[in-house]
Formats: sequence, C-alpha cells, structure tokens
Amino acid sequence: MSLKERINADIKEAMLAKDKARLQALRSIKSLILLAETEKGGTEDLSKDTEMKLLTKAAKQRRESAELYAKQGREDLEQIELQELAVIEDYLPKQLDEGDLRVRLVEIIQRVGATGPSDLGKVMGVASKELAGQADGRAISTAVGELLNNTDF
Repeated sequence: MSLKERINADIKEAMLAKDKARLQALRSIKSLILLAETEKGGTEDLSKDTEMKLLTKAAKQRRESAELYAKQGREDLEQIELQELAVIEDYLPKQLDEGDLRVRLVEIIQRVGATGPSDLGKVMGVASKELAGQADGRAISTAVGELLNNTDF
C-alpha cells in the first residue's frame, strides 16, 4: 500500500473517530503528497524515497515550530505542533538512537576510507543517503564531525 493510500484510509478512520488533531495532521501530509505529485516535472506515483523526504521535512518543520513556540511561551501552539509531529512520526521509519547511529557511522567511515575531518563531505554524502529517514541530518553531521575528529573509533 502506498503512502497516499495509507493516508487516505487513516483520514477516513480519523473522521469516523472524530479525532480532529490526527485528522488535521493527516490532511497536511496528504496536501504535501498532492503538491509533490502536481508540481512541474512530478509524477503521479511518488517513490518511497520521495515520500520519506516529504515526511522527514514535515517532521522537521513541526519540531522546529514547536521549539519556537516553546521559546515564546505559546504552549497551546506548541502542543498542536507536537501532536502533528507524533502523527507524522508514525509513518517514518524508527529513528536510530545515538549509540546505533554512531555504530552505523563508524561502519560508513571505515568503508569510505575516511581518515580525518577533511573527509567530512565524503562521509556525509554516503551517510545522508543510507540513513535518510532514520536520523536527523543535524545529528548525523554532529556525530560524523566528532568521530572524524577522534580517529580512535
């Protein structure tokens, strides 16, 4: 079942359950999918990779908005963003914890033959592709930088 079909089915369930918060989040995901399908050069069926990029971007936006609202003392808006984030995360693959992320990054560093901080770009290119949807880009970048600075991995 494609993401679009799954979202449509879940929208129906949320409507029947009268779950307004979930319904709003699902509709925003559906909107992203429809925009991606209809944009210039887009195709009717999105690839799994494109779907994951859309969901990851949406999750990142919700996370950043929630942080901003928290700083401004707007708990009401922060809660809305966090609820939508929780719904979006249901459709994303399980996120790697810091320990698992470091293990995977060490494997990638050894595979590409990186020896120091000057190889950051080479490692990030491979890591970003392989870990897409499983870890935040900022977390990957931070961990790669630390690992390459400490060559005793």
